[in-house]
Amino acid sequence: MTETSENHGALTGDNHAALWSGRFAEGPDAAAVEFETSIRVDERMALDDIHGSIAHAQMLGEQKIIPKQEAAEIVKGLKSIEADLISGALKIDYSAEDIHSFVEAVLTDRIGEPGKKLHTGRSRNDQIALDERLYLRRVIPCIQNEIITLVKTLAEIASANKTSLLTGYTHMQHAQPGTLAQHLLAWAFMLVRDWERLEDSLGRIQKSPLGSGALQGSTLPLNREFAAKKLGFTGVTENSLDTVSDRDYCIEFVSDFSILQSHLSRMCEEIVLWSTTEFSFVELSEKWSTGSSIMPQKKNPDFAELIRGRTGKVYGDLINLLTMVKGLPLAYDRDLQEDKEPLFDALDTVEANLKVFTAMISSAKWNKEKMAASCEGGFANATDLAEYLVRKGMPFRTAHGVSAKAVRMAIDAGLSKIEDLCVEEFKECSPLIEEDVYEILSPEACAENRKTTGAPSSVSTSEQIKNILAFCRKNKKK
Repeated sequence: MTETSENHGALTGDNHAALWSGRFAEGPDAAAVEFETSIRVDERMALDDIHGSIAHAQMLGEQKIIPKQEAAEIVKGLKSIEADLISGALKIDYSAEDIHSFVEAVLTDRIGEPGKKLHTGRSRNDQIALDERLYLRRVIPCIQNEIITLVKTLAEIASANKTSLLTGYTHMQHAQPGTLAQHLLAWAFMLVRDWERLEDSLGRIQKSPLGSGALQGSTLPLNREFAAKKLGFTGVTENSLDTVSDRDYCIEFVSDFSILQSHLSRMCEEIVLWSTTEFSFVELSEKWSTGSSIMPQKKNPDFAELIRGRTGKVYGDLINLLTMVKGLPLAYDRDLQEDKEPLFDALDTVEANLKVFTAMISSAKWNKEKMAASCEGGFANATDLAEYLVRKGMPFRTAHGVSAKAVRMAIDAGLSKIEDLCVEEFKECSPLIEEDVYEILSPEACAENRKTTGAPSSVSTSEQIKNILAFCRKNKKK
């Protein structure tokens, strides 16, 4: 910001005066003005600020704190500002201190003296607490819908791959045979929890802070409940001191975003791994890959890597907020102005990552032969042998030892699979083992025989897909 009369005119008593300038004989230094302004960050809440101001003006008129005619003029003026901002006829003036100052200044320019009455009975402290809640209430459903879109995409891919084999890993070692459907549904249920966390957080911003004032309410006969109802809140906050100093909701939403981002990062880690030559389980579309400036053959999973890499930004935003409020005395401190940038950054980052991941995964091609081959070898069916013996009456701990003995026997014989042992060799491990053992040791049988709720059999994954799609239909936001 340059030191001009236009900028510092904000302190000379005209309609663009800083809301606090009356007590000061001279204005702050230009560098100080630039340092403390927030309008480039909070301008995205312009419409929310207007909606809150409309409800406040209506309450002031209803309570006869200002004449009803003047309240009506204020509402009409605010609606004209809203219309002009939406159409582009009105541009944000970045010389204003914040979005509240800008809206009030434009209103006063348009309707004169009645515009100066808008701020009656409120402070920027309760005003910003209101604007943030209105903004979050408006945009969080958009994030939730992006989650729903991704969840539905994963369910649709899973539906086409209920019998596509894929090794399950623990400790990055072959564990048990599974399916691609099972794996993608695991991702989907992680995202369902993310949607639910955001929904829970929305429930905690359903009380209006408007009317809490700077910290101790007002001597004027404000009707907080009237304004809250106008704005669609379920009630009002119960302690004005807590209300203006509270940023729990910012921290909570960014915490939700951090968990969501961690899930996206884990998914991207697997995509990066699976797209390597060594795995080759998945091939990303050329639209969602990049090349190398020096190696002509390269096809890099850059978008998955960027999503994974931006996780640190979201985590940093959470630490920023937690550190900001650490040790802050009640009630309002200017530190709290710094809540919006990390909140908006985390929100924007997660929203962009969700969109990119959805496009990337929906256009990917899956190498079913490679995935099925990953289930061969590694003795991933050893648990199935143990459970085969359990069904024949052997205690599990004993069966575990028998299966381990069979694995050791195969390794010593230079075999990569226990099913390569002959029946006689199996019987050396346990006389309970018969020819029918081979029916349960193939990767297909290992996956399909697991029919418990949540398991990888086609019966179980079909139920999971049905439940996921029902969740998507029920919770799509309008």
